[in-house]
Amino acid sequence: MPNLKDLKNRISSVKSTRKITQAMQMVAAAKLRRAEESAAAARPYAERFNAVMAELASSVGDSDSAPKLLSGTGSDQTHLLVVMTAERGLCGGFNSSIVKIAKIAATKLVAEGKMVKILTVGKKGREQLRRDFGAHLIGHVDFSDIKRMGYANAQSVAEEVLARFDASEFDVATIFYSEFENVVTQKPTEKQIIPASFEVPDDAAESTVYDYEPDETEILADLLPRGIATQIFTALLENAASEQGARMSAMDNATRNAGDMIDRLTIQYNRSRQAVITNELIEIISGAEAL
Repeated sequence: MPNLKDLKNRISSVKSTRKITQAMQMVAAAKLRRAEESAAAARPYAERFNAVMAELASSVGDSDSAPKLLSGTGSDQTHLLVVMTAERGLCGGFNSSIVKIAKIAATKLVAEGKMVKILTVGKKGREQLRRDFGAHLIGHVDFSDIKRMGYANAQSVAEEVLARFDASEFDVATIFYSEFENVVTQKPTEKQIIPASFEVPDDAAESTVYDYEPDETEILADLLPRGIATQIFTALLENAASEQGARMSAMDNATRNAGDMIDRLTIQYNRSRQAVITNELIEIISGAEAL
């Protein structure tokens, strides 16, 4: 059984830990507000951009003149998995949930006889994937020095992906990230970006018909690389908001757990202290009676 000094030191240590988790919770809350605003501001543009791209893609169809980014290479033998996670931990199951769906997808593709290549964005994802899929890692993008995610960061990732596609290093590219819903809910998501696929809006039949100049094929050839960068940027913003939301929840739980532990240790300390006092009184009384 620990003595009084050990209990007192442990209570002091847990109190210090609680101060740290409280501070991290407050910092995450402040960052979450900015990240959530950025993610929410990007969604309308991304949705409208995808709607326009869907109309252009549907007009081009599967014609021979369709850009390679839209039609694909004609094969699906080699897959590139772009796994986006955080640079830091202490955010609950945020990183693990993204890596989990990436591992499931990679395992399924390998079982089907496909070749899998993995590009990681964020240290935590790379650390976890290295254990089981170290031989499949082909590159890494480090954003540890980035204080606030910008479009230029997404463009650097997109340029690397497009350069590898132009070099015929893969046939299909899929990104893995976490979609932000609210502070306690983040949805791990996988999305194919090459060959590009766009959902036709529900109101497409009622939408205005446009004549494009130059033709749709030329416009798509110019916009598809931007579309891929936009999708990656949206995913990074969603990830940033999800990370802060997960960290805020994790630190709140850690603070509550530290408080409960302090209460239990305090009770144990008081009981031990009372037992020591009682023993001392018994010894004094026994000594007095002996005299």
